[in-house]
Amino acid sequence: MAKDAPAYLVKGDDPSLVAQAARTLIEELVGERDPALVVEEHGGPSADDLDVGAVVDACTTPPFLIDRRVVVVRDAGRLVAADGARLVTLLADPLPSTRLVLVGGGGTVPQALSKAVSSKGVVVDASAGTGRDRGRWLAEQLKDGPVRLTGGAAKRVGDHLGEDLGRLAGLLQTLAVAYGEGATVNEDELVPFLGEAGSVPPWDLTDAIDAGSTATALATLHRMLGAGGRAGPEIVAILHRHFSGMLRLDGTDIGSGEEAAALLGVRSPFVAKKALAQSRRLGSDRVAQAIILLAAADLDVKGLSALPADVVLEVLVARLSRLARTRTPARK
Repeated sequence: MAKDAPAYLVKGDDPSLVAQAARTLIEELVGERDPALVVEEHGGPSADDLDVGAVVDACTTPPFLIDRRVVVVRDAGRLVAADGARLVTLLADPLPSTRLVLVGGGGTVPQALSKAVSSKGVVVDASAGTGRDRGRWLAEQLKDGPVRLTGGAAKRVGDHLGEDLGRLAGLLQTLAVAYGEGATVNEDELVPFLGEAGSVPPWDLTDAIDAGSTATALATLHRMLGAGGRAGPEIVAILHRHFSGMLRLDGTDIGSGEEAAALLGVRSPFVAKKALAQSRRLGSDRVAQAIILLAAADLDVKGLSALPADVVLEVLVARLSRLARTRTPARK
């Protein structure tokens, strides 16, 4: 991952994956040296503030008793524009012995600083991505892991972890301890180490509802409530956005995903086209029924009903799925 550059930016949308990538990068930069002499840390969740002055001093001070200093800035998103400008100036003439590592988190890294690192250093994207990108990322991690998984075991890992891919490295290390480095692990040997199922993306729930698959939709809901830790009002909001998009498209003469995306204000024509197709599949009456169900559920998960929030959501998801299974009456 590392190369001889004055600065590095580790970014991504999963804090655990960002932390793992940062740890790997720092280990590569330190090499065989003593980390206590080489690495200097600044910032992080436990720090009250992030003193950019101390970072600048560390980057401009030659190392003592060693040939390299690695200055690590945690939660670099806490840096304000003025802080970023000071570090950009620093990167214009960096000390040859210093390696600056900016670890994302805490907000958005100032754009000027991000551009400067991209120009003069290395940007490490720790994101797993979605769809095919996620599949490729997972395959690469498994290929480079300490154990080998059979095809069935690899698929089971991907399905089980869902969005919680930050757990993958720990799982592979645990398997290596249990079965030995380089061992081939099948699905039966894997299962006892999986733990709780990971969360899943919101579109898994909406896709299952749109397909009228109540069992799949309820299973997905339970994963979102469990490992995902999503609250009832948040799930209702996800479903409301999904069906309100159909409501906005209902009755229009829009015919393409691009037109639908423009109306809904979303970037993806593919997503917008799916909403358009489902809106027409359901028809005006059932889209309206869905909105009414969602409005009632919203009040119930916020305390209007004596039922627990998970029960309210189960009933809501089952009813929405049933709407998708109902045949649209033939036009006369």
